Amino acid sequence: MSCDFLALANPGVLALHPYQAGKPVEELERELGISNIIKLASNENPLGLAESAKKAIQNQLSQLTLYPDSNGFYLKQAIAERFSIQSEKITLGNGSNDLLELIARVFVHEHDEVIFSQYSFVVYPLVTQALNAKAVVVPARDWGNDLQAMLAAITDRTKMLFIANPNNPTGTFLEADELERFLSQVPENIIVVLDEAYTEYTPVERRSPSLAWVDRFPNLVVCRTFSKAYGLAGLRIGYAVSHPDMAGLFNRVRQPFNCNSLALAAAQAVLADEAYLAKSVALNREGMGLISAFCEKYGLAYIPSMGNFITVDFAKPAAPIYEQLLQKGVIVRPIGGYGMPNHLRISIGLPEENQRLLQALKEILAL
Repeated sequence: MSCDFLALANPGVLALHPYQAGKPVEELERELGISNIIKLASNENPLGLAESAKKAIQNQLSQLTLYPDSNGFYLKQAIAERFSIQSEKITLGNGSNDLLELIARVFVHEHDEVIFSQYSFVVYPLVTQALNAKAVVVPARDWGNDLQAMLAAITDRTKMLFIANPNNPTGTFLEADELERFLSQVPENIIVVLDEAYTEYTPVERRSPSLAWVDRFPNLVVCRTFSKAYGLAGLRIGYAVSHPDMAGLFNRVRQPFNCNSLALAAAQAVLADEAYLAKSVALNREGMGLISAFCEKYGLAYIPSMGNFITVDFAKPAAPIYEQLLQKGVIVRPIGGYGMPNHLRISIGLPEENQRLLQALKEILAL
């Protein structure tokens, strides 16, 4: 006798589709039998692992038979010192995705409403659906978050708002004064999750003082990651900053050892590696300028980006272009699943990778 596991499952889970990551290099090698592939699909840091992180990892290898520090004491202290905040406000996660889900699980109940923007990170609707909550998708403004429309969408059932700044997959950006006005108008019983996975790529003078805002707006949670500018995507580590009482709730439900020893050590090392971060940001700025100039020269519309990627509008279904790029060994990200079938999201790579992408596009589009 077989069991109908679908009938037993949470209804919210039944309606989900698995997260679709960027195509791995190894998968394309298997499919097409080609090599010399470049991946510009997952917004990874093209510089490779920082030497500081590599050394920290090597120093931990002899300790891998032991459980990691469940509290992540030294990394929390490093984050606290780096940003002049209390360590009691910090929650560590297995990447910022882990934290986004954790925050939602703590606060969102069935029949609550969760607000986020059209063209925003796919994890927001996935988490909302998994919890059987109602997703309220606010139409985008210029491909990004329309904060006034979000305020207008709030009801007595609203429990949480997700805002990515810069936004993924469009790269749009909200200025600090606009965000600050928004936070001052959100009722204090509604949790605002500010997802800043790409904040290090934005000019310092334009970044929001979001971590300091946590004192003024206790309903604010700021999430950041070491996956992008710090180059630790494969180790999966991020952090959230919130009111200490909120952080205490997160620690009640997070997995006891959700951050491994190598990730903790590498994150602590690279956080102090200002030269690596500066090189990452400079490389990104150079590549962004190159691809933007190419688009302007050949009349391709694109969304100006504050992240480490650029989203290009091909004015026709982009799937065939994506497939032709794969044939040339170039992996980018189709985003039809975001409701953007004419666009491809392209991560900024090394100079030679960017040049190879542009040459491939010239050939495919007969430019």
